[in-house]
Amino acid sequence: MFLDYEPGDKVTNKNNKEWGIGQVQSIINNKVTINFENVGKKVINTNYIKIEKIKK
Repeated sequence: MFLDYEPGDKVTNKNNKEWGIGQVQSIINNKVTINFENVGKKVINTNYIKIEKIKK
């Protein structure tokens, strides 16, 4: 699976909008570490949770 994210990208989690906007910190295989403005750092497995890149 190809992920269209890189460190620094802004993203949202559609299922948890209250987390706010997140910034991608790192990507290892299908695990993306994201620092969200309202809940802090989360490790997201993109096989199970879909995140959306915020278009500039």
